[in-house]
Amino acid sequence: MAGYGTNADATAYWAVSGYVVSDGTDEAKITAARQRGSLVIDRYERFFSGVRTGGFAQERAWPRTGASTYYGESIPSDAIPVAIENASYEAAFLELTNPGSLSPVVTGSATVKREKVGQLEVEYSTSSSTSPADIIALATPVATAIEGLLWPFLCPIMPGILAV
Repeated sequence: MAGYGTNADATAYWAVSGYVVSDGTDEAKITAARQRGSLVIDRYERFFSGVRTGGFAQERAWPRTGASTYYGESIPSDAIPVAIENASYEAAFLELTNPGSLSPVVTGSATVKREKVGQLEVEYSTSSSTSPADIIALATPVATAIEGLLWPFLCPIMPGILAV
């Protein structure tokens, strides 16, 4: 499976959204971008309700059995919500125009705090955290369009209640 949706639907979504695909962008590049875009969406799987309909052998996080929206609306076990596909198209366009931008490679030990080249000296803002999770979180871009499309399918977080 190359990713959620189809190349034709992705191209139509981008056109309606006002995104311009460069001349000479062939089907193979769009397919590869959709694959990478879908991988970005699947990173949210731990926040989706339900389980993969096809079990662990299913390539993508959707379709899901037992899934529901944030508001409790049931999602059929053979359905991939349109918003999930559209979020993957958003991610695919970012990947098409800037490959690898949504999956940065992070090396915490190679962080530069101060750089000097000739007369020019720059000091960058740095985090005091050395936690790998914090370093990855700081380096991972947030695409608000993707987040906005996905949030109705993310599990609500309930505060813990302790009874003694």
